[in-house]
Amino acid sequence: MELFSEIYSCYYQVLRHLLCSQGALSIQDIRSRICGEGFEESLLSIIPKLEDGTWNLFEKEGKLYRSRLSSAFTTPVSSLEKSYLKALLSDPRIGLFISVEQREQLYCMLEDTAPLWKPEHFCYFDRFSDSDPYEDENYQRIFRTLLQAQKESRFVDIDYTSPGGNRVHHHYFPARLEYSVKNDKFRLLALKPVSQTVKLQTQGDFRTAGPDTADSNTARGSRPEAKMRLEILNISRIQSVQPMEKVLALSPDLNEVIRRSYYREPLRLRIVNRRNALERAMLHFANYEKNTTKIDEDTYECLIYYNQNMETELLIEVMSFGPMLTVLGNERFLNNLRARLQRQMALTPPL
Repeated sequence: MELFSEIYSCYYQVLRHLLCSQGALSIQDIRSRICGEGFEESLLSIIPKLEDGTWNLFEKEGKLYRSRLSSAFTTPVSSLEKSYLKALLSDPRIGLFISVEQREQLYCMLEDTAPLWKPEHFCYFDRFSDSDPYEDENYQRIFRTLLQAQKESRFVDIDYTSPGGNRVHHHYFPARLEYSVKNDKFRLLALKPVSQTVKLQTQGDFRTAGPDTADSNTARGSRPEAKMRLEILNISRIQSVQPMEKVLALSPDLNEVIRRSYYREPLRLRIVNRRNALERAMLHFANYEKNTTKIDEDTYECLIYYNQNMETELLIEVMSFGPMLTVLGNERFLNNLRARLQRQMALTPPL
């Protein structure tokens, strides 16, 4: 009996979750789950077939429905999924998430599977050549420690070498790991507890005060991010990291911390929507908070919100976009753009 037209479609996933339910479900429970995980029109396709027994997947007990399958119900892996997984194994970054033993086991299991793509199928341009050492054992150990600490909401003790060569040592809360395609590097969005009111002229006023402890935030009912300052650390510059006993019972709102770190004036761009420029710009700057408005038939204004740590990378991304994009402001960004263009012109040999 053919249940669905597409393997592992939305309907399939909805039914899978219903069949894995431990207890009996009323028809209203089933309707609520379908609406929550699928679409409202999914009710028209699924409910009638459950009620009239076309899909003999549930035992009916009065007005309740009980799954005929055990909770150990699993779905087979499709050939396409195997091919996708085989392709991921050839990526050097996969070693950050699985051990060497797990990687070898997967290679053996997928021995007869052709990868969906190979690394040589991709040609990267306008990208920095000094990528992170993904296959270095110490780098992998640091990355996994940070990832585990993030999952456990645990503080870490980090020894770090700044871009200027200074060695710094602080306690951080590892809020998020990010990957930069242009730099081919991972970075840590870390929250650093602050013990006194700090006013940063370029990054805004964080309005922080109080002792440098995680528990005091929760004790007074305040959000933990109110006493944190955002710092962005390159993973390759971290010399060592140790998990600490201190944890946060209440996860901080990282997006709120990031918003407080923005410059007061966003980057203002004018986009002329020719050669699909608007769609390309939305994709190009997808990792930034934006606000885009239409000015006329083919012209748009895009406001990009960023902080000091993002500025250099954003500047390079703007310069690499093309002539359909014009920088209108802010003044700080314009000055940095002019200075960078002048440096590049000075390096260009005369014709």
